[in-house]
Amino acid sequence: MSAAADTTGLSFRQDYFADHAAWRALVSLLHDTFGIDIGPLMQLGGPDATSMPFGWFAGDGTLAANLSAFAMPLLINGRRINAAGLQSGAVRPPWRGRGLYRDVTTKALDWCAAQGFEAIVLYTDKAALYEPYGFRTLPMHSFSSDAPTPVFATQGRSIDPGNADDLALLQDLLARREPVSDALAVVSSPAMFLINTQLDPDVRLTFIEQLPAVIAWKLDGGTLILLDVLAASIPPLAAILGGLGVRPDRVEVLFRPDKLGWNGEPAPASAHGTHFMIRGPDGLALDAPAMLSPMADF
Repeated sequence: MSAAADTTGLSFRQDYFADHAAWRALVSLLHDTFGIDIGPLMQLGGPDATSMPFGWFAGDGTLAANLSAFAMPLLINGRRINAAGLQSGAVRPPWRGRGLYRDVTTKALDWCAAQGFEAIVLYTDKAALYEPYGFRTLPMHSFSSDAPTPVFATQGRSIDPGNADDLALLQDLLARREPVSDALAVVSSPAMFLINTQLDPDVRLTFIEQLPAVIAWKLDGGTLILLDVLAASIPPLAAILGGLGVRPDRVEVLFRPDKLGWNGEPAPASAHGTHFMIRGPDGLALDAPAMLSPMADF
């Protein structure tokens, strides 16, 4: 049996996002630990309404350790999975080695079990940390090949989530979106998409009204990198390229392109050593190479 965590001088809090000071403590923890700023999420509709944070706080309000769970329904092999995601896991250096992360992990997993989630997923660069809890790595693959000939249409316009009208457009499409792939895709996770537009300055968002769709993409020399598509019906890649007004030599798609009318060659995705892990029934695995869109990265 694992030793109890040393929580001397700390108090445990759960479901604390309504407390602005506690939220700011989480923003500070993640910024100091990972160099990321989730603060703008409050201007983009706020955290996921299903989020359940588990944290140990010091007397001065500093968040010493945290792990959050949230509902993240997925489509895997064409079947909807009632899944949860784990995110925002960190411990400040002065409190490491006291068993706090094991404690919040156990609390988060117990909460997920009580909610009846079929599976739990997470991203990590420390896979060995989660394997004792029953998590296993699912290999991710990107897809690349020559670009199809664009089907030219009215060119789309850039959108900015910081603009109220553009944010409303994004929120509407996020609420009505078709999963971008039947192999592996998020069914619904609006907050993750919106905060990821802020965390990566290279991501471009283009609204193609004729489709209608919002495209999340990058350009790397002659290669267009397609990250995600928000649409009630996924349009073909040729129409997407036409609406973007670009003619790349190649396209790299960071999800399985089974709905794009285009076939790319799969290759193992290297995301700086990051693993996509799942905890669930032994038979829950991918039937074909696939990748979860980086816009759902958490």
